[in-house]
Amino acid sequence: MAEIQQQSAGSAKPGKRRAKKMSTRIDMTPMVDLAFLLLTFFMLTTTFAKPFAMDLNMPVKSTEPTSVAPSRSMTIILGKNHRVHYFFGLNAPQDKTAAVPELKTTSFAPDGLRPALIARMRQQPGLVVLIKPSADSKYQDMIDVLDEMNIVHQPKYALVKITQDDLTLLKTATL
Repeated sequence: MAEIQQQSAGSAKPGKRRAKKMSTRIDMTPMVDLAFLLLTFFMLTTTFAKPFAMDLNMPVKSTEPTSVAPSRSMTIILGKNHRVHYFFGLNAPQDKTAAVPELKTTSFAPDGLRPALIARMRQQPGLVVLIKPSADSKYQDMIDVLDEMNIVHQPKYALVKITQDDLTLLKTATL
């Protein structure tokens, strides 16, 4: 632990007597051991941050395509620069009676996509949202749109491949 070391009092002058100097030496080993024991204890008893994962239910594979009524659908296209384009209904240019959808552009800000989703869910119960990531979109955009679906409690949504008709609509809207 600690010990006292004495120096010999051999002086060169015979008449003058000097006091003995005592120096202390402290052994730090037990304190270092205690520090490592405490560090190990707190590391092992601390709960580390648990990863958060969102449950994603995938449908059963089927050979028949699922059809969605245009009145009950909303299509979201993820574009470049974290932009979100959406329209109500389906983009079906082969159907001559259907009008060209009005493409609206927004962002993932709280006053962007979320109010549009909530308003459409109130107008149309049983809404189905089709999410179409483009080649210019980032992975974070898809995560953000899935988070928005979770925040607004949208029960039915699908990740769908973007079609050439959607790309054409996107190009004409950005010009």
